[in-house]
Amino acid sequence: MRRSRVKVIGVTGGVGAGKSTVLNYIEKSCNCRIIFSDKVANDIKLKGQSCYEPIVDLLSEDILGPDGEIDKKKMAAKIFADDSLLKQVNDILHPAVNNYIFGEIEKEKAEGKLDYLFIEAALLIENGYHKIVDELWYIYADESVRRKRLKESRGYSDEKIDDIIKGQLSDEEFRKYASFVIDNSNDENDTKRQIDLKLGEN
Repeated sequence: MRRSRVKVIGVTGGVGAGKSTVLNYIEKSCNCRIIFSDKVANDIKLKGQSCYEPIVDLLSEDILGPDGEIDKKKMAAKIFADDSLLKQVNDILHPAVNNYIFGEIEKEKAEGKLDYLFIEAALLIENGYHKIVDELWYIYADESVRRKRLKESRGYSDEKIDDIIKGQLSDEEFRKYASFVIDNSNDENDTKRQIDLKLGEN
């Protein structure tokens, strides 16, 4: 029998923990929808969307590509050279991303067609999502595993990895808010087994 109530689950974890891999498996394993906050942030910067004009007004048309869309590389070069611009862009994007996601949560709850709605965000806890989701799942992986993955898949240097990890919550902080921890340090089958057991409980 279909559950009438959609369970809203926040998914977070440090860089290199393998959130995308875990969510790809979850998507195939249950009646769900997954919202990736990074994708939302990209979509709302497109021409005609809510953040396009405020960002172009702030950063000037220098950041546009030949198609009139915001060029990610040009925008990044401008904001990462100036902390005040970075903060102003975040002040435009973060509330808009939150509003979109909150709206989608309400929509999916009203429609009641899903069993689960997963919200993936690196800053899920920092943005207060743990207060609005039914459960918070933390994707964990040993730091040595994360470093290896980031070097192999993204070509990151140790220095770059150090900087990113330093800017994220500690393992202890993540665990403090999490209602479920998936250990994604080992092989894929081990991770899948943990997910299957958890989904079987709900």
